Amino acid sequence: MTEQSSEQVTWKIYGFRHAINTVRKRGQNFIQEQNPETPLVLDFYSWVLVGEDLVIVIDTGMDPQKADKNNHNHVLSPVDGLAQLGIDAASVDTVILTHAHYDHLGFLDAFPRATFHMQAEEMSYVTGPWMQKPWFRHAYAPDEIIKLVALLHAGRLNLHGRTRVLADGVSVHWVGGHCAGQEIVRVRTQRGWVVLASDALHYYEEYERGIPFAVVFNSSDMLAAHDVIRDLADSDDHVIPAHDPRVAELYPKADGAGCPHILRLDVAPRKQCDA
Repeated sequence: MTEQSSEQVTWKIYGFRHAINTVRKRGQNFIQEQNPETPLVLDFYSWVLVGEDLVIVIDTGMDPQKADKNNHNHVLSPVDGLAQLGIDAASVDTVILTHAHYDHLGFLDAFPRATFHMQAEEMSYVTGPWMQKPWFRHAYAPDEIIKLVALLHAGRLNLHGRTRVLADGVSVHWVGGHCAGQEIVRVRTQRGWVVLASDALHYYEEYERGIPFAVVFNSSDMLAAHDVIRDLADSDDHVIPAHDPRVAELYPKADGAGCPHILRLDVAPRKQCDA
């Protein structure tokens, strides 16, 4: 485990499971799946980092109407999740957007003071010629892309390069694959470096078997991202995907939150056999 001095910031990580899809099939998730009709639940997460007097929100969840349209069961507004942790969304000044799919941009307006940070390549992607292809644009919502453009013109969207340190112990790293500007977040915690893989990993299974997810812009980048994640995390137990129901089995509910969909992710996961 990485040695830490007393001066280094360590962060608590909370995950908000904001939606669940119980009708998803394996064939919708994995290319060349041998059992395409077998059900495989898809959970949806956003996150918040809490360190000393600092708060960083990572992605903003999903608009409930868009959840309904796509057969997802919306179970928690991340804004309400923050409130249960004693955090007012309106006071947050830093929000990381790991990419711009509709299930990550649902509550942008709830953060009126925030500066948003996103890969420049993602903005080029969602406003460029690839969006002429239905395959690539289907997970984007035009009204939310318009909000990103408005934030950019208001000086509230920082489009950064492939690697960026946003705070002591928090950095973002481009991996691509799932979309042109997909990034992951590396976080220093009391147990070492944790990687929030966002949609670079939907399921642990992709990482364990070395297979791509079916919603993909560049499959070679998607598979190469597995190596980047391993390089940045202290171990495989320090990697957290964005959509796997196993996350809720491995990590405890957050103390004092009063909601089963708010998890504490900076602690060590339970062993698989005990989960």
